[in-house]
Amino acid sequence: MRAHAAQAGVAYSVAARQLAAAGLSPGELLGNAGRTVYPVALARGRWSIVAREERTAADKLSTTRTAARLPAGRARHLSDRFPPGEAAGIAFYGGELRAELLAMVYLVAAHEAPGLVPPPLDLAWTAELGEETAVDTACADLDRAARTMLEDRAAQRWHRIDAALTAAQHHPEPATRYAADLLTLAHRRLTTPTEAPNGDPQVPPAPWLGVRQTLDALLVVAEDGHAPGTRIRLPGKGPRREGTVIGAHWAPSGSPIAYDIALDDDPTTRTVLPPDMVVLPAQESDAPALTH
Repeated sequence: MRAHAAQAGVAYSVAARQLAAAGLSPGELLGNAGRTVYPVALARGRWSIVAREERTAADKLSTTRTAARLPAGRARHLSDRFPPGEAAGIAFYGGELRAELLAMVYLVAAHEAPGLVPPPLDLAWTAELGEETAVDTACADLDRAARTMLEDRAAQRWHRIDAALTAAQHHPEPATRYAADLLTLAHRRLTTPTEAPNGDPQVPPAPWLGVRQTLDALLVVAEDGHAPGTRIRLPGKGPRREGTVIGAHWAPSGSPIAYDIALDDDPTTRTVLPPDMVVLPAQESDAPALTH
């Protein structure tokens, strides 16, 4: 009760009523407590915190060097770190060209707020520590800005991406111009109409949801909260209604302020406040290490 009161910022008496109303079973938590980075429901073929810690020093160093290369290297690192999975019949962290679209989002964040980009030498030095969370810390403001960009309407996102790509193609750094050229090719694949089986033009769906879920999971690492794929239920002692976290909503700082969820008996996405959902027990994966 004390822990919940402290996290929720409410009096002990209020915390006690909230916990009683939720009807918590052993191991369960209200959504404003705890942390889930690699949900157990998605464990098959995915990482866990323990597995990433057990990698060799050489593998960790190679990973952090990739994670420190903005924008494309970081995007590729995060796509590998949070690979696709499925829970309750819902696909997570997926979509063709997810890493490329994520790199475009980072390019926008760097273009619009260059002061958030860590100095290259500082970032390179941090990468040599071989700790991906150290690189996360160095990129924390840029990561948050990238996630904030996804709150725009899709048309506005593409407009901002177009502007960032154009600027990057004239950047003084050759590496940035090269990355912009590659991302421009991916941009064309995501926005150029193709012919549907019935002969009508169609544009392939961009993996915006997969990009959003990737950044949600990344921010949870430092801020706490529950990554997409976490299994939850609605609070109360009545009929049990379970579901899955689809995504998170963020303020300028801190943990998620709300979650998008889909219930097993009603897949329509709904938004709930953290105290209005109960996280089921043992949601953090302890899956064995993956192999490349």
